[in-house]
Amino acid sequence: MATPAPAETVHLIPRDTGRDPLGYTNLLGQFDQPGAGVARLDANLRVQQANQEFFRLFGGSSAEVCGRDFGELAHPSLRQPLRRQFLRLVDGSRRRFATHLVAVSAEGTAFTSALTAVAVRGESARTVSVLVVMRSADGPEDPDVVTPHKKMLSEIEARILEGIASGLSTVPLASRLYLSRQGVEYHVTRLLRKLRVPNRAALVSRAYSLGVLEVGSWPPKVVRDFVT
Repeated sequence: MATPAPAETVHLIPRDTGRDPLGYTNLLGQFDQPGAGVARLDANLRVQQANQEFFRLFGGSSAEVCGRDFGELAHPSLRQPLRRQFLRLVDGSRRRFATHLVAVSAEGTAFTSALTAVAVRGESARTVSVLVVMRSADGPEDPDVVTPHKKMLSEIEARILEGIASGLSTVPLASRLYLSRQGVEYHVTRLLRKLRVPNRAALVSRAYSLGVLEVGSWPPKVVRDFVT
């Protein structure tokens, strides 16, 4: 059975139910379908409640996942743009958003998931919580997705990759980094081999697809998790 799409805005009526005054447990239950990971985040985007599928997706227990910032569960290259979308829910400028997320499990394994996030409003129309529904993509994890535990670039390689991504050629790169032209070409060749691509254009495209370069950042920046 397909997971139902959340309504544009979820309004909760406070009711006296002891430990669950806003009825969050019932709300989570509405979306607790097979294959759907469901979690409630507070206004600071920390995981407060989740179902068993959500814990399974991230390979952790309730104690390990609850209380964490949701952004920490995403691939490093996506954390900033993802946080911007969540903050628009919290400040009331958006009611919901849907996207595809590359997340990282407790074991460091990357996986892709369809993500829908919906603002949960209280009686004052203030966002009091965010409901997150995730469904992992079918099939095994993409082996080309680099997890944040893999240190693959030296500091100089990271700076050269950033320069290439911003459009610099060999001579300006050499001047900026105080290297010879031959030195730049040597490191470029190493980058091409590491990312298994034939040229500089493919190198930049590959770096973005692997999450090595930050999404939505200019000038381009390498995610620091991948630098030794």
